[in-house]
Amino acid sequence: MTTPIRKCTIDDLRQLQEISILTFYETFKEQNSPENMKAYLEKAFSVEQLEKELSTASSHFYFVFYNDEVAGYLKVNTGAAQSEPMGDEALEIERIYILEKFQKHGLGKQLFNKALEIAQEGGKGKIWLGVWEKNENAIAFYERLGFVQTGSHSFYMGDEEQIDFIMSKTL
Repeated sequence: MTTPIRKCTIDDLRQLQEISILTFYETFKEQNSPENMKAYLEKAFSVEQLEKELSTASSHFYFVFYNDEVAGYLKVNTGAAQSEPMGDEALEIERIYILEKFQKHGLGKQLFNKALEIAQEGGKGKIWLGVWEKNENAIAFYERLGFVQTGSHSFYMGDEEQIDFIMSKTL
């Protein structure tokens, strides 16, 4: 089954903020303190921050729909917009966020395929992403797609330092 995927615009800002907060909260609330979650959500998904990201020419957001409802989204970065300096031959998948009620419907794979299509159209040689070392479901998903761990970097959840695995796939 293929579901619609649509590129986000600045007009989608409020809906993007809502789905960002909800998906992140659903995924990570059990492993993080309420204080750190609140601090992170307010900073990472503020209107100002998302507006800046939506306005960055080398960052792109895509909504995925399920039964005409926004079920999640993809964020990809190229060039200087990447969260780590990986060069012009790389595309970063910064986020594949799917609302809990829409998980296990193949939407994450469809968003990955969209990222792959963007990378191929852009002549990229590698796709990479960061995934929290404790997010076993996501790590297993990316491994099934052919990603391998190639490094790690720090990620701050409020005042707590966490480790993200950097996973890459050569195209």
